[in-house]
Order: sequence, then C-alpha cells, then structure tokens
Amino acid sequence: MPNTVPESVEGLSANRKTVHVAVGVIVRDGRVLIARRPDTAHQGGLLEFPGGKVEPGETVQQALCREIAEETGLVLTEDSLEPVIGIRHDYGDKCVFLDVWSSHSAQGEPEGKEGQPVSWLAPEALKDEEFPAANRPIIRALRLPHRLAVTGTIEDAPAGLARLGAALDRGQPDSLVVLRAPTLSGAAYLELAAAALGGCRERGLGLILHGAADLCRAVPDVQGVHLPWREAQQYSERPFSDDYWLGVSCHSAEQLRHAERLGADYVVLGNVLETPSHPGQPGIGWAAFQALAATANVPVYGIGGLGPEHQSQARALGGQGVAGIGFWW
Repeated sequence: MPNTVPESVEGLSANRKTVHVAVGVIVRDGRVLIARRPDTAHQGGLLEFPGGKVEPGETVQQALCREIAEETGLVLTEDSLEPVIGIRHDYGDKCVFLDVWSSHSAQGEPEGKEGQPVSWLAPEALKDEEFPAANRPIIRALRLPHRLAVTGTIEDAPAGLARLGAALDRGQPDSLVVLRAPTLSGAAYLELAAAALGGCRERGLGLILHGAADLCRAVPDVQGVHLPWREAQQYSERPFSDDYWLGVSCHSAEQLRHAERLGADYVVLGNVLETPSHPGQPGIGWAAFQALAATANVPVYGIGGLGPEHQSQARALGGQGVAGIGFWW
C-alpha cells in the first residue's frame, strides 16, 4: 500500500487537493479502538478510527505512530503495522485518501488526549450510520476473513454435499464458504444450500450462496450472495439489503466501478495466476492486481492460482486476502 497519495486519487477533484490521512485500526482482545469526533470537527459527532493527516516528508507509518500517540497516548511501532485498505472519498466539501493500517500490539492504555471519548468495540458492533461515509469499507474489511473458501463446481448434490463435509473437516476455510454449483437446477441448488447451511453452522462457518441475487430470500439464514459478473451486470443498484454480504466477481477496472455502484461488500479479482482449469493462460499477474486494487473502494480478494501461502502478498499489495478453490476443495 502506498505511502503517498496515488496519482489516481488526485483526480477526485480538479480544484481541491486530496488530504492523505493515516488511519489506525488498533486491535486488542478482538476489539477495535474507536473515538468520537468533536462536534466542531468535519463530520463532527460521528465515530472514527483514530489517525490524522500525513505531513510532508512523513511515511504513512510514521504519521500513524505519531498521530496515535498524540490522540490516545498509545505507543505503536512501525513494524507492527499491517495494511488494511486504501479508500478514496469525495465528501463534496473535502476529498480524502484514507490509508488504513492495523496493529495488534499497541502499548499502554488509551485515553482521549484531545478530550474525545474512546472505547473498545467488537467489529460486529460497528454501525455504518455512526461513522463517516468513507469508513464503510473499513468496517467491511474488519468483518471479512482474509481467506475466502469457494467450492469447486458441484454437479451432483449428494456427492457435492459429502465432499463439502470432508473439505470442511480438513479445517481450511476461515469463516465464510461460497457454495458454487452453476449446473444444478434452481430447486436442486436450494436443497443443496439448505443442507450445506446446516453443515457450516455446525462448524461455526457462514455460507455465501453463488448465483442470482434473490437466492438470499429463498434461503434467508445464509450470510449473503456472491454474484458472478453475468449476474452483477444486470443490476444498477444493490439488489438486497445490507443484512447480507454482497460479493461480485470482477476482471477489470470498469467492473470494479460497477461493483462499487451496487454497494458490494467485497469483490474477487482475477485470475491473478495461471490455474489448472486454464492451462497456458498466465493471469493478470500481481502488478495488475495491485494497480486495480489501488483504485477500489471495497475489499478485494485475489483469485486464480492462489492459496494461503499468497495471503500475505495479496494483503501487502492492497488486497483483503485470497479466494480460491484448490487450496481446500
């Protein structure tokens, strides 16, 4: 993730300079440090992740360590910081680039050095409406896993369910599983989904359906729906409520923009590397993945030839992590 505002960010406004802001996600015992903005500040009264403006000559890591100390008294080290997401946002009266990094090893007890209330909140307790609009992708990134497990194509429901159970027992999924069976009929897929939902619940995992947007209404207890591009391109707005995860498969900058307009909670982008199912096709490569992820205001998973061993690389290049089939299925 960059230490200076990317050129693409400067294009948010032809007349106003973009403010580069270092944002800290400080995690302790599974909870995140949150502050409340002063009523007199921009977006006053709302909650925020602590941080502040990157000054000339500073790296984002240096700025974040300084700002966290000044605002909360906590001590961070630069080598404890890991990239989370970069967000470009135009508020109308102000353009910002939020350069978000996390740390699990802040030293000390936090206090509002500028008189602001501070508290520790679980990621599940963070509500969009209580934060500035630009913070929505940060909240999504904190709740989503860094590894998204996608099933291989299931052509027979009983056999597919048995294979799913075996794969889940091997323990590779993080917290979410995408159930992919594009050749099954609608009724057969719904039957499979109901059975798979039970198996995932038993193991503490959430199930994401794959296909049409209305699937979440047919199986209401699932965590969300992942739209392949052929489905996503049919919509001009978010097709269901924020109660469910909305994922979209993307392969280009234009498709990323469309997913953002739909209000996608995450996208998968690729293929990044060559895959066994597409021999001889090298994929877009890591450089293209990084360039595309840098323009996205939504968590981005790399997919295609990737496994857990690529997770750190994907995150270092601005992604949420990796999605895939082969590493667990």
